[in-house]
Amino acid sequence: LLDIEGTTTSIAFVYDVLFPYAREHVGAFVADHWEKLDAERDLFAAEDGPVDSPQALEARVLAQMDADQKTTGLKALQGRIWKEGYAQGTLLADVFDDVPRAMRAWKEAGKSICIYSSGSVAAQKLLFGHTHYGDLKPLISGYFDTTTGPKRSAASYHRIAAAMDLSPPSILFATDVAAEADAAAAAGMQVVIMDRPGNRPQPAHPHRVLVDFDALL
Repeated sequence: LLDIEGTTTSIAFVYDVLFPYAREHVGAFVADHWEKLDAERDLFAAEDGPVDSPQALEARVLAQMDADQKTTGLKALQGRIWKEGYAQGTLLADVFDDVPRAMRAWKEAGKSICIYSSGSVAAQKLLFGHTHYGDLKPLISGYFDTTTGPKRSAASYHRIAAAMDLSPPSILFATDVAAEADAAAAAGMQVVIMDRPGNRPQPAHPHRVLVDFDALL
């Protein structure tokens, strides 16, 4: 069970490429697709009141991005913008060199690989479907986002284990955030903390630390 940001993919790609791309293109995207954004507009309306114009929706998106919010509406709209960028070839996801190697080895060994990220499932599939190493989606068995529950809640990891039809101790969760590792461990999962280039320092914790996935092969 793999986190994305800081685990399979650099934090820099998320913050220096994906988020700025969404910010730069949101105005034009909303203006061009306003009549086809009913679902996204409903999500924003449910979260913080109605939006009645492309300009109002753009302003809401930028305000939520400035506040580093992770609302369902924002994630859905960002996913739509990124989808267009990937389709145009403007975006290409950066994954660490050991990730496709490890995924293929785990797949060949009969292990299930699932993703758990705060980004939407749609955004996760876009990322792994458009990497420098090609389409990695055939190696992945399932995807989970925060609709399953908060990443710092042990209950979320119990739900994921049930969805995977596995006992928590048979699942290894890799993340770059100690609080997420604590929650997964409280649910009974094995955990490792990834210390990738650019990752934020973590508070003291009892978990194993890895710099890449090669040690797990």
